[in-house]
Amino acid sequence: MLTFAIGDTHGCLDHLTRLLDDCRRFAKIQPATFVFLGDYIDRGADSRGVTQTIMDMQTADPERVIALAGNHEDLLLRADNFIDEARWLDSGGDSTLRSYGISSMTEFPQDHLTWIRNLPTHYDDGQRFFVHAGIRPGIPLDQQTREDMLWIREPFLSADADHGRLIVHGHTPQRNGKPDIHPNRVNIDTGAVFGRKLTAAVFTDSERMPVEFLQT
Repeated sequence: MLTFAIGDTHGCLDHLTRLLDDCRRFAKIQPATFVFLGDYIDRGADSRGVTQTIMDMQTADPERVIALAGNHEDLLLRADNFIDEARWLDSGGDSTLRSYGISSMTEFPQDHLTWIRNLPTHYDDGQRFFVHAGIRPGIPLDQQTREDMLWIREPFLSADADHGRLIVHGHTPQRNGKPDIHPNRVNIDTGAVFGRKLTAAVFTDSERMPVEFLQT
C-alpha cells in the first residue's frame, strides 16, 4: 500500500493535475491512499478547480482520499460567519472569490462550503500523523486543539522530541522549494503558489519515513 501526502496547493490547479498524474504513474497498479494537507484555496488562480478536483476524487474513492483542513479553509469559515472577513481577503481570499466568479461569501456554493466545513483536522495511519500545520509538543495527539493543528509554527518547528508518530505537515513554505526532513517531522509545503514546487511525499506501510518525493 502506498500513501501520497500532498502539500499546500493554494489554487494551483495545473501543479496539482500534473502531480496527481505523476503519483498515479509512480503507483502503477498498486493501491494508493491520497492525503491532502489543507490550504486548497487562496492566493492562486483556481481555488475552485482545486477544490472540485479533490471533491471529485473523494466521491470516486472515499476510503482512499483524505482531505484535511488548513488555516486558509479556517479563515474562509470565519469570513462566512462574519468573523474577520478582512483578514481572509488580505490573505488571498480575494483570489478565491474571483475563481468562483463571485463578489462575496453570500454567493459561495453551498456544496463547496459544506465540504470545507466538514474537513477533518488530522489523519493517523499508525505510523504517521498527517496534519496541516503541526502539533503542540508535549500534548498527546488525541488532545491536540484545532487551533494548533491548523495554525501552529513554534514551538513545534523547533521541537526535537519524538511525538509518537512522524508528523507530516505543510503550512510553513520552504523558500528553497525542498521538503524539510527531520526524524520527528516532514514539512512538504514547498511554496507552489510562490513560484516554487508542489510536493507529494510517498510512504509505504513498511517504513515510517518517506521513500520518495515527487514534485512538479
